[in-house]
Amino acid sequence: MKKTILFFLFLTTYYSFSQEIISSTPVELKKNRDVFQTVNDNNNKVTLFVSDKVKVKAIQLDHKMQVEDSISVERPNPRTYDLMIGYNLSNDHTRLFWASDDFTDIYAQLFDFSTRKVVTQQYPLVLKDEKVLQQFSENDNFYILTVVKKSNLFKLHIFDKNGVYQERTISLDGFHFFKLNYVKSNLYGVLDENLLPFEGPMTLQYINTDNPTSLADSSKRRKCYFDKKQLVITIDLNTDFTQVILIDLEKFTASEKIIKSNSISKMSSSGFPVKISSNSFFIDNKLYQVKTSSDQFYFTINDLEGNVIKEYSTTSDSPIEFKNSDIHQEGGGFGGSRTLETSSQFLRKINNLHTGLSCYHVGENTLVTFGGISAQQQAVSPMFMGGGFVGVAASAFAGAAIGYYNSTLNNFNSYANRKVVKIDGLFDKDGNHITGDLQPLAFDKIRTFFDKNNDVSSQTLFKIDAYYLGYYDNNSKEYIIRQFID
Repeated sequence: MKKTILFFLFLTTYYSFSQEIISSTPVELKKNRDVFQTVNDNNNKVTLFVSDKVKVKAIQLDHKMQVEDSISVERPNPRTYDLMIGYNLSNDHTRLFWASDDFTDIYAQLFDFSTRKVVTQQYPLVLKDEKVLQQFSENDNFYILTVVKKSNLFKLHIFDKNGVYQERTISLDGFHFFKLNYVKSNLYGVLDENLLPFEGPMTLQYINTDNPTSLADSSKRRKCYFDKKQLVITIDLNTDFTQVILIDLEKFTASEKIIKSNSISKMSSSGFPVKISSNSFFIDNKLYQVKTSSDQFYFTINDLEGNVIKEYSTTSDSPIEFKNSDIHQEGGGFGGSRTLETSSQFLRKINNLHTGLSCYHVGENTLVTFGGISAQQQAVSPMFMGGGFVGVAASAFAGAAIGYYNSTLNNFNSYANRKVVKIDGLFDKDGNHITGDLQPLAFDKIRTFFDKNNDVSSQTLFKIDAYYLGYYDNNSKEYIIRQFID
């Protein structure tokens, strides 16, 4: 393998809308390419992987996002390994994982920049009666999470920093599993529940709370959250409670919490059934819940013992006292966006959509988005095609056949071809509402950038001390990295 050195062109730094071009390099990229990044939290170095049907190029960036080195290597056989599924770190080197469609063949490439070698390893994976749900990287490990058919068993397939593979089984026997309408079931039955067109069977939405989460993701009723010590799964199939499953990633044991929601009458005063919607979001070891009908709205912050930390409510006849924004509606039959005037409009519309909420840290405070969203009507916008990213609608149907999913980047296009109604509220660490106007976030600035620059492809987005957007400028034939700050 010949040593490949990219001549790096440093552009003059400038600021526009609090954005900064960090670096740019001239490079010719072919079609059918995938791009994603890994971040080393120990030294803030980033490795960008650019892959097409022939080669994989690993570009190592220092903590200032300047190119230190790059290595090109032959891509694994695309007839067998057609998915980049994740990575782990090994002594500051990055191991890239590929998989076959059914995940039974795993191929790893360890990129060692100190020796300029790429060490490969193959893993035949035995997935007897298992369905792949999700994959994630933590603790220098790469994990594949599966569920055993017709059981209460999770399995974790773990690849450590030395490339050693192990399998761990986690039993959820004795837990309380209910499908829609409180039909008693097991773990597999709950995950296999068909919620299309919005959410397919055997899907478990990954949520990264370090980034703003779109309602397209947070309105899913089966979600998972990862940190260094535990995996948290929330299930909101029924409106009276949220089931929280906590998996210890060191002891490989599981515990269950049932967090009840507020009570709303399921019958109107005239004796007709009332449609009720609910959902939750997990952050800071707390469960944020929303429950609504066309006349009532409850927002509750709970600890994991079910104790209420803070609660807010409104009705169709009352103002929404805990919001910091107008009521925004995007998409729908009229197209474009508009501002709604009344609580009645907000409650009625979100209750007829897929209801959800999302939380994001703004300094020491928490920004909460409440709202509802429709299923996606068409394929994802062309702006994100060609870079190897799977659209939100496509990923909902794909089940286990998904590769590396950049949820941060995908949030920018998640409202395309959907109807969305939402408000924002700001709360302190104790759950108290903070009044005042909201300041623009980095995500708002990135959206503004994309509105003005649409001839780009192969985007990737990640966060260290700020947000870094990488993209290929199709006109200048350069790969550019910009910095955006909240």
